[in-house]
Amino acid sequence: MERDEALQKLTKLIGRDLHVLADKYGLTIKSAKGGVNKGWAGHVCERYLGLPLNSAQSPNFGSWELKCIPLLVKNGELNFKETMAITMIDPYDVMRTPFEKSHLLSKLKKAIIVARIVGTSYDQPTHVHSVTSIDQSSELFEAVRADYQLVQECLKDHTRGFDCLTGKMGVYVQPRTKGRGHGSKSRAFYARKLFLAQFIDLAR
Repeated sequence: MERDEALQKLTKLIGRDLHVLADKYGLTIKSAKGGVNKGWAGHVCERYLGLPLNSAQSPNFGSWELKCIPLLVKNGELNFKETMAITMIDPYDVMRTPFEKSHLLSKLKKAIIVARIVGTSYDQPTHVHSVTSIDQSSELFEAVRADYQLVQECLKDHTRGFDCLTGKMGVYVQPRTKGRGHGSKSRAFYARKLFLAQFIDLAR
């Protein structure tokens, strides 16, 4: 399925409750032990598109890539619940690859973002708010380039290096530990909420 076709079909999900679709496709939101099945919302979207479940950490469909992010109502206003993972950081690759040929830019250009409104618990309905593709010609990418080059500079600096990459870096895209840490030294690029706000209108 090509990107334009997927985007058009996913747009029809706006306003629908993904819990209902999860039941329809026989996908479980909670495991037998009571924990939440990570990525269940993305799996629902895949099944809706008629695609088999993809076991990769970041489902990749060639010409496009699915990202599913949560939105949360706080103090009466809709907000991004968290940042969005883009791609892992391979220090050898990032140091030697210009932004124009980077995995970071490639992933952003391929992204289709399904934003869903979640409740305070996974038992509550989660409705699709919007389906968005990132404008590839946006001037914002010049700022993202600067964030990428900041990471390159850190990696090339023998006094700092990979271990000094921190979530405090970057204006629109940050490098930080993948997940919640737990001793992991892996790093990934994450789109900050400020970046997401350039493409997703929370006022509607």
